[in-house]
Amino acid sequence: MDRLTEMEAFATVVDQGGFTDAAKKMGISKSAVSKHVSSLEARLGARLLNRTTRRVSPTEIGLAYYDRARRVLNDAGEADALVTSMQSAPSGLLRISVATDFGVNLLSPILGDFLLEYPDITVNMVLNNRYVELISEGFDMAIRVGELEDSTLRARKLTETAKRMVGSPSYFGKYGQPGKIDDLNEHKLLHYSNQASGNVWKITAPSGEKRQVRTAGWLTVNDGQSLLNAAISGLGIAYLPSFLYSDALKQGQVVDAIPDLPVETLGIYAVYPPGRFTQPKVRAFIDFLAEAFAERGPDKW
Repeated sequence: MDRLTEMEAFATVVDQGGFTDAAKKMGISKSAVSKHVSSLEARLGARLLNRTTRRVSPTEIGLAYYDRARRVLNDAGEADALVTSMQSAPSGLLRISVATDFGVNLLSPILGDFLLEYPDITVNMVLNNRYVELISEGFDMAIRVGELEDSTLRARKLTETAKRMVGSPSYFGKYGQPGKIDDLNEHKLLHYSNQASGNVWKITAPSGEKRQVRTAGWLTVNDGQSLLNAAISGLGIAYLPSFLYSDALKQGQVVDAIPDLPVETLGIYAVYPPGRFTQPKVRAFIDFLAEAFAERGPDKW
């Protein structure tokens, strides 16, 4: 059998956690996947997978082989993509993972311009508020806001967005407005549950000192727009990026909680799988976003 096919079958079983899902991912039968893996194990003279009725997991040898096999498969994919890119313009299906708030507010309005510029590219933009594993879940790239977790992924900074603590005039009229960071401990705070730091706000004091505010919070949700709506309704203070609060701030629905504090900034990044070669469709979209963000200016995001 073809060694690369055997490697791919084995690596896909590990990525997907079983033969059934691996077969769906590869577009072949479950028995064919099993045959490829069995052939690989026979050729190597080693058991690579622990198989039970409920789950499949790599053995110690299998895990070591997986790391090397995945690199080989990635290199092979890059080699194929390189040849394709040298013969044609960017094309194919582009799968993007984007946080719901960012996708709705910023990407959706400009996505049509990208599709018109690159008619041979089709886009599947998946909006969710969780951290996705790009390679194992089949995404070409993701847009992430804020501090990047340690990762082997490549990243390109596209722009920045301001971050402020905001609340409604009615809320501050009822509970008073905090004059300093320590006053936040006496207020009702609205938290974003998917934030890596949990219910901890990292704030810069006027002196430049980095402070942290930790409270349980009155409301915790996994959606930024819901936090903004709660703040507008007078439920408390939310700590949000400008692409969520800017319109509400201009309309007077919310105001700065502590106006004298320095404005925090969050980086907006395109992240994509590692490798010396970037797929043309990914590179085209990243370049498009970088240009679009530069034209609009960071104060608009």
